[in-house]
Amino acid sequence: MRNHSLTGKQTRYLRGIGHHLKPLVQIGKEGMSSGSIQNILQCLEDHELIKIKLLETCPFDRKKAAVEIAAMTGSHVVQIIGRTILLYRRGETPEISLP
Repeated sequence: MRNHSLTGKQTRYLRGIGHHLKPLVQIGKEGMSSGSIQNILQCLEDHELIKIKLLETCPFDRKKAAVEIAAMTGSHVVQIIGRTILLYRRGETPEISLP
């Protein structure tokens, strides 16, 4: 797994792929519980690139939440638009080939 940050070209590429994705995880008033983190980890393992939706009831600031989720899951924040976070984590057998 890569621990370095993504280049601008890689980020743009991932944003293009992620544009049409639907959020796989929603975080609400409970915030980032261990169950939601486990769900995010499983989704990252299955898909590498996922969207997370922060509901209006989520107690965290979207930018702070994105950084914390990325740190807890070993992933990269690709983009934050509104209350939607796009995360990437390279899989064991990568499905996405970064430029």
